[in-house]
Amino acid sequence: MTDSRIAARKQRWVEFLDVKSTRRVAYLIRYCPELKPRPLPNPDLVRERIEWSWEYYEYHMKRMDWLEDDTIPCLDMLTGTEIFAEAFGCRILHSKENNPAPYPMLHSVADAEAVRVPSLDVPPLRRLFEMADELYRRAGPGAMFHLVDMQCPLDVAAMMWSKMDFYPAMVKAPQAVIGLVEKVSALQFAFLDEWFRRYGSDFIAHYPDYYMPQGVTFSIDEIGAVNSKMFTQFFTPHLNQFSERYGGLGIHCCAKARHQWENVRKLSGLRMVNFNHSKIELTREVFSFFADTTAQWNNDESPQWLSPLQWRQEVPANAHMVIDLFAETKELALQYSEQLRKYTE
Repeated sequence: MTDSRIAARKQRWVEFLDVKSTRRVAYLIRYCPELKPRPLPNPDLVRERIEWSWEYYEYHMKRMDWLEDDTIPCLDMLTGTEIFAEAFGCRILHSKENNPAPYPMLHSVADAEAVRVPSLDVPPLRRLFEMADELYRRAGPGAMFHLVDMQCPLDVAAMMWSKMDFYPAMVKAPQAVIGLVEKVSALQFAFLDEWFRRYGSDFIAHYPDYYMPQGVTFSIDEIGAVNSKMFTQFFTPHLNQFSERYGGLGIHCCAKARHQWENVRKLSGLRMVNFNHSKIELTREVFSFFADTTAQWNNDESPQWLSPLQWRQEVPANAHMVIDLFAETKELALQYSEQLRKYTE
């Protein structure tokens, strides 16, 4: 029964991600009262991260017995944005309050040109595979992973390179920036090739947590700091390479990037976009803009917010949207499930 339920949920996501299909709503209900707080993704908390991920997985496996939604139980790797910058050699700031953050290691074009692509055996990446191997052994073949945090190649390069020198280099030495982006891409290709070889090619996106039957998902926050021409120069070629290599692309962005929507819409194999906005007008606009292009999971952070259920009445009829609801009680979770089922049957 469990396998058939998971297969049914995966199939619903596959249909939902196809913008030509009539399945226009996917919904997730957040109700996990038994779980402890998530541990920070620090290297000294590996054991705590593994145990939290296992409890998270077991809880959601059991939850399928009584709560119907589109959540697929997964093994959450609990990673931060720093993992690929650290793999290249960036020192990392760790704290007990916030996620890890990399210190820039590059301060000139010459520094960037001297960078070498590391192997997958460097400590931060080896640690991830060791954690994933243990969780996969516990869960058994076919278990679903929450993909590690994937910052796009340009965003990783921007973490590695001091911003005071990085942004001028995009104008004065673009080939040096592109060269570094290609090195980041090479490492991420090697990592993803091995990850999918070990654990399968379908996964739960790094953020937010939707199902991808294949492909890769990226955060592209640096697009807010550059113009449209720079997007096509520094982002488009490499994002399209990943999409074509793995069979699809999911995009997350929390930058102010209205000027880049057309460029995002043109990306190859686009399956999902997730934009965070501080103005309700932009959220309305983005749903319309991408309605015929890709599924959407857009977050409205404005003071005039609408509930996820209200948003369903706001968006164009042809838009494919994820409804994400938080329930404070089991009774409310069941009520939400009953309300939302009509959108998917």
